[in-house]
Amino acid sequence: MAITSANQLELLQTAEAVAREKMIDPGLVIEAMEESLARAAKSRYGAEMDIRVAIDRKTGKATFTRVRTVVEEEELENYQAEMTVEQAKLYLDDPKVGDSFVEEVPPVEMGRIAAQSAKQVILQKVREAERERQFEQFKDRAGTIINGVVKREEYGNVIVDVGSGEAILRRNEKIGRESYRPNDRIRCYIKDVRREQRGPQIFLSRTAPEFMAELFKMEVPEIYEGIIEIKAVARDPGSRAKIAVISYDNSIDPVGACVGMRGSRVQAVVNELQGEKIDIIPWNEDVPTFLVNALQPAEVSKVVLDEEAERIEVVVPDEQLSLAIGRRGQNVRLASQLTALEIEIMTEADESERRQKEFELRTKLFMDKLDLDEFFAQLLVSEGFTALEEVAYVEKDELLVIDGVDEDTAEELQARARDILEAEAKAAMDNARALGLEDSLAEFGDMTPQMLEALAKDDVKTLEDFATCADWELAGGWTTIDGERVKDDGILEPFEITLEDAQALVMSARIQLGWIDPDDLSDDSEQDTITEDEAG
Repeated sequence: MAITSANQLELLQTAEAVAREKMIDPGLVIEAMEESLARAAKSRYGAEMDIRVAIDRKTGKATFTRVRTVVEEEELENYQAEMTVEQAKLYLDDPKVGDSFVEEVPPVEMGRIAAQSAKQVILQKVREAERERQFEQFKDRAGTIINGVVKREEYGNVIVDVGSGEAILRRNEKIGRESYRPNDRIRCYIKDVRREQRGPQIFLSRTAPEFMAELFKMEVPEIYEGIIEIKAVARDPGSRAKIAVISYDNSIDPVGACVGMRGSRVQAVVNELQGEKIDIIPWNEDVPTFLVNALQPAEVSKVVLDEEAERIEVVVPDEQLSLAIGRRGQNVRLASQLTALEIEIMTEADESERRQKEFELRTKLFMDKLDLDEFFAQLLVSEGFTALEEVAYVEKDELLVIDGVDEDTAEELQARARDILEAEAKAAMDNARALGLEDSLAEFGDMTPQMLEALAKDDVKTLEDFATCADWELAGGWTTIDGERVKDDGILEPFEITLEDAQALVMSARIQLGWIDPDDLSDDSEQDTITEDEAG
């Protein structure tokens, strides 16, 4: 195919037709044509040459040019596309490095292979432009619901026509075993839109918790208007779900508004989610109260919250245990997702047994350490004493309220407790020294001999060793691995040191060693204060 006046206009008409069909800029199609013609010309004149093609946007005339760039003599590598300053003087008046010499070359005849190659370049460029247009159109729609038509199913994944492009609903994003046929209408949540070199760019979901939240927003005007807010959603797709809502208008019941007249609103969502049962729960900023609501329909007797470990213990009547846990642990699992807490459920009988064991252990501690009889030790535990330190250092009046304890008995009890604590502290310090504890750490901070012994056992023996510790290594913490929360034991965790305390101790050690300038820390804290004030 020769580029002649006969087909010059046809180039522009083809570009216009392709652009109109694919809904892309005609300029991009012409650029693809220019690139394909340049590639064909290189196969004719030589791949080393820098051949460029420009198509006139009005007449369709294609101009072929050869470009040679002026480079330093030592950088000259490609003699066909580059030349030195001396060589350029033959063509340019005052050549400088970076200048270009452009000369027109005759148009080429396109053989069958060259024409096929040109077609591939054009198709590739058109596909890229089409994908870019699709990305730009949908990138701001992530997080919304879209209606589409099923085109086909591939290996369990559903390809959906969303109007001006294709999206994919992966097998693990479908509810249960639902299947679709071509031309079925489908409603999905746009989970992600991202640039991909090949394959789909729009990723859909029907199992995402956000899908349920968006469906409620469509069915409940109060949610759309912001009067009611969805605070949390937990789903076991196709089976059961829990959704927590709060109303910012005292006259509107958030649960009633979401249920609707005779359940019409919630039923519309249930129908879309293949009959998924939905518990609508009033949200409460008080975590234990919220958890009691989240565990419905089970009744809860008692809640014990450990905020630091993000863990909660729930006590239920014996006959409510199976209801609280739910089929295959579903109820407690959803409640855990909803509250973002690890929930441990026990019956009243289990809790009573555990409390009894704790009572017996503390009683034995006082019997063994303070040389008391069982009855007297039980009296101490019953009054709330749990450790020797409490006996040794409480106000004497707190011991005198116990039946049978007078001034002399109270003094004797406290003296015994202090003697034992001092002996234990000395033994701990001697052991720490034997393990190699150095003065730099022994004299640092406000740590007990038992804490120093624990550090020395873990090979933390100098102030430098201590300063390199992370706060969680000292205080312990929780890590999420593969979706499960795993406990990290801290060296000083048995001594009930908090993460904040651990962080302060480590920072103090680093300052003492000169690793950190305390002025830098104060500057940071001032900056934080300024930022908070600005935010306020």
